[in-house]
Amino acid sequence: MGDSPDNSGPPPWDEEEQEAAPSAAELEAAGQSAMFGDAPATPAEPVEPAPAATPAPPAANQPYRVLARKYRPQTFSELIGQEPMVRTLANAIKRDRLAHAFLMTGVRGVGKTSTARLIAKALNCIGPDGQGGPTIDPCGQCEPCTAIAEGRHIDVIEMDAASHTGVDDVREIIEAVRYAAVSARYKIYIIDEVHMLSRNAFNALLKTLEEPPAHVKFLFATTEVEKLPVTVLSRTQRFDLRRIPAELLQSHFAWVCEQEQVEAEPEALHMVAAAAEGSVRDGLSILDQAIAHADLDTDGKVTAERVRDMLGLADKGARRRLFAHLLEGDAKALLASIADQYALGVEPLALMRGLMDFTHRITLAQVSGGEPDAPTPEESAELAEWAGRMKPAQLHRLWQLLLKGHDETRQAPDQLVAAQMALLRTLHAADMPDPGGLVKKLEELAAKGAAMANSPAHAPATAGGDASTAQAQSHTPAPDWAALIDQVDHAGQPLAASIMKMQLRVVELAPGLLRYARASQFRDDVGPQLRDALMAATGERWQLEEVAEGGAPTLVEAQEANQQAAHDQMLEHPLVKATFEAFPDAEFDEETQAAAGAGRKWG
Repeated sequence: MGDSPDNSGPPPWDEEEQEAAPSAAELEAAGQSAMFGDAPATPAEPVEPAPAATPAPPAANQPYRVLARKYRPQTFSELIGQEPMVRTLANAIKRDRLAHAFLMTGVRGVGKTSTARLIAKALNCIGPDGQGGPTIDPCGQCEPCTAIAEGRHIDVIEMDAASHTGVDDVREIIEAVRYAAVSARYKIYIIDEVHMLSRNAFNALLKTLEEPPAHVKFLFATTEVEKLPVTVLSRTQRFDLRRIPAELLQSHFAWVCEQEQVEAEPEALHMVAAAAEGSVRDGLSILDQAIAHADLDTDGKVTAERVRDMLGLADKGARRRLFAHLLEGDAKALLASIADQYALGVEPLALMRGLMDFTHRITLAQVSGGEPDAPTPEESAELAEWAGRMKPAQLHRLWQLLLKGHDETRQAPDQLVAAQMALLRTLHAADMPDPGGLVKKLEELAAKGAAMANSPAHAPATAGGDASTAQAQSHTPAPDWAALIDQVDHAGQPLAASIMKMQLRVVELAPGLLRYARASQFRDDVGPQLRDALMAATGERWQLEEVAEGGAPTLVEAQEANQQAAHDQMLEHPLVKATFEAFPDAEFDEETQAAAGAGRKWG
């Protein structure tokens, strides 16, 4: 009978303590370990429903949990944006082809550590009835699932490699893996930021990592996979967790706001998702801040205006107006818009990033031919109008100028001044010719100059030549002279043709008569050789007379003079002068000019 009251005592005792729920504390006070019998008392897992009710009442009893922790994925279905990895894991579990070591990589906040914990759950879940095996859908109710979720499972060991980098830390793992799991199917080691381990620590771990006992699994997480030794990479099954698309983040944040009973404007959530840069955790932290930043006068509604102020972003409408001033070349309106945005607290770097974002989205819309990506119909229509109006080359040049301006602004001591100067330079660059058009124009000028140089009809008079020389040149049929040289060359007299081209300054040319002068450095007698060559070429005897001075320039001298004149003319062209003013370090490529004159195209 004495046992009867004792056996009937526990139920009423449980009922009395059910509200206070200090059962674990009382068990510890009584000296009972969580590893012993009253693990059924831990089926105060029905305290698991308490978290569902936690958001509303327990504010007085529990400290506030930030959104990034509160909405940490507890199942693979809650892990957003990583479907390929989940599919691979599901297939591996179904086929019983589980690797002994997994490596999760990716940027911050995409779910690496959460994935490692979910894998630990999936491998150790025993189901609500205690009879289940590894599954991609852990029940979340059994003892292993709840213990892992609460971070207290004795067989799931988490280690931060950033604070445990040495050989001694790894040696403890090596010693412990020899012992079987205490209460789980697998003993699991989760090592976060594994790239922080020292080289010696990696070397000590290699043998165990390659041939661990069957009951041990290693789960590594890192943001810098390139720092891991290849010997470690080759011993793990790697999963690259992707950045979460902004659209998916926005819908997820909208769901979180519904759970928190917070109203938020779609544009505000769009800005939060864009600022998160693919990281769920970063986005939830920003959303947490935005909710706290919301004005109580609007019932705590998260508005785009408040988020914009909080993040220091430019208003979309003001940013579009600034972009329009930039394209229209209105310098005064451009500076006024910059000043207005800066007065409202918009950082110059954020302003530059906004303009770069417009340029990028316009380019993508132009390439795809579809609707521009924009949060509002008004913005989409304006971006589409710019995409139809601007040329691809203009957009690429605008991007390069804005990118250079962004780097200069970031490094400048006064970012506002740097942004103003960078945008003014971008504005004035719109007046410059398109690089492709500039190249084509220079090519045409070079070809024109080369054609002039090759035309004997345009041979100028020699510098310092007297009136008689000019008169002789005006009466000299230069085309006939060039034709005569070709005739001599084709008659098998190349040496004579070369003398005629390089040495003879024609004073008078008539059928059977040639009077010429030569430069002072030529003193040998070429008369007999020229007579024989002309006889062979024309079949007639020629009368040759060499005079002391005068005559038109030789063909070679005329070509060199014309080339120099064409070069000088090209340098004086307004387009070329503007190019050198814009690019002072530019050089004139003589070889390219000659190639253009020879009829070649630029590569």
